[in-house]
Amino acid sequence: MAEDTGGFAIHPMDQFIVEPLFGGDTVHWYTPTNVTLWMALTVIVVAALLIAGMRGRAIVPSRIQSIAELAYGFVYKMIEDVAGRDGVKYFPYVMTLFMFIVVSNFLGLLPWAFTTTSHIAVTAVLALAVFVTVTALGFVLHGTRFLKLFWIEAAPLPLRPVLALIEVISYFVRPVSHSIRLAGNMMAGHAVIKVFAGFAGALGVASVLPIVAVVAVYGLEVMVAFIQAYVFTILTCVYLKDALHPAH
Repeated sequence: MAEDTGGFAIHPMDQFIVEPLFGGDTVHWYTPTNVTLWMALTVIVVAALLIAGMRGRAIVPSRIQSIAELAYGFVYKMIEDVAGRDGVKYFPYVMTLFMFIVVSNFLGLLPWAFTTTSHIAVTAVLALAVFVTVTALGFVLHGTRFLKLFWIEAAPLPLRPVLALIEVISYFVRPVSHSIRLAGNMMAGHAVIKVFAGFAGALGVASVLPIVAVVAVYGLEVMVAFIQAYVFTILTCVYLKDALHPAH
């Protein structure tokens, strides 16, 4: 972007600006925005993949059905391995989280798309939903025995109160780290791509290296899009395991 000084400026964070869909400069809690649009598109894509793609249930699956079956088996195995057989009954919730995040991440890689999972407001809601759900589940299933999660009986008695305080602090930090990890990784990768793309546009014929860098970072972001969805989901399974089996 040209400036009056004759140089150029790259604004990698402009792609994360929340804007109203139908004009205006003010965004209220009820205003349809680009975030609203891309979240709605994410829901549509997930529904099309899991509902429309599995409607036929062919013995020889189509590509869409194969992707849906792979996603189903992947998340199911993850829950079973981490949370145990008791956690399988909560498969629909975990599957919904995984599919929403992974599809949001991949849609954000499209040209002119908006990456909803790069906003802490979105990831914080997802993380808080997990935190409240597993905490409520722990108390519903175990009552006050859920507090055993913070009381490490294997430790020497004098150290237990100190360790309990540390455990309580780390427990309440979970939604913060859970949300920032996802938003931070998605934002950082897209910002780097925008920076290299800006250099490529400004250098003209000498833009070979920035273009190569964009391609490399874009390929890395494809992996990050899946890995971050996996990390968010597997941490959800770990927290679910703590709610189901709170004793250390």
